[in-house]
Amino acid sequence: MRAYKVVDAFSAKPFLGNPVAVILDADGLDDATMRAIARWTNLSETTFLLPATNLDADYLLRIFTPRGELPFAGHPTLGSAHAVIEAGRFLPKDGVLVQECGVGLVRIEVAGEGAERIITLALPPAQMVTLPAADIAELEAALGAVVKSDCLPATVNVGPVWIVAEMADAAAVLALTPDFARSAALEHRLGVTGVTVFGRYPDGGTAIEVRSFAPSGGVEEDPVCGSGNGSVAVFQTSRGLIPATATNYVAGQGQRVGRNGHVLISVGDDGRISVGGACVTCVNGTLVSVA
Repeated sequence: MRAYKVVDAFSAKPFLGNPVAVILDADGLDDATMRAIARWTNLSETTFLLPATNLDADYLLRIFTPRGELPFAGHPTLGSAHAVIEAGRFLPKDGVLVQECGVGLVRIEVAGEGAERIITLALPPAQMVTLPAADIAELEAALGAVVKSDCLPATVNVGPVWIVAEMADAAAVLALTPDFARSAALEHRLGVTGVTVFGRYPDGGTAIEVRSFAPSGGVEEDPVCGSGNGSVAVFQTSRGLIPATATNYVAGQGQRVGRNGHVLISVGDDGRISVGGACVTCVNGTLVSVA
């Protein structure tokens, strides 16, 4: 039998964040079995905890969607860190865990205890490329709405590759009803993970509303997406929409799928971006039919 947890990331309250299934005893599982488990959980991501191969890492994490493996993802990284701490598998050293995954080593900072714990990851180095006009037109057709023309959409590669676009405001983001088949075709053609859009709130504690769509990967809408929010932060700093240093804001995501996630974004003095939030365990269990 193998222990596992389902953890809601980006929420301190159960059932309002983005769930990730964390298989805590994955040693000995082959790729086909990992894929089968990920299809069975039917969550946007399922993670598998394995011994690190890099001496600087605490553990190796493999991350699967229902259709394939990702080199990195945000909410699975935070949720898995929460799971390993709660299970006593690994404890932070001076407030830090180091995860090994497909993009290399990811630094994870841990502050607080129990329900007050906030977990924050350092976003991997990003690459951003502006979309050509023809692809922007196809993006708008897939979204069923226009994007802001004074801030051209771009692909942002942080491991997952997101098309990022700004909408007129938060209300425009919440009003979207995308054509998922058309979006999936665009994603396949460009070789990207999905589409993440954002729009600003006029005031209040939440700065922007974000939605992330990845139908080509079997996830029409990701409830609260860490890599998507990190990519939005890269986009905003690169486009001069927010200061490129010493910036903090809160992003909301998940309203249209019955969630209420809050993502804490920080841009350090050195320009490096961090993505953080609360996590809460919703399920403790064991897998009984896996060798």
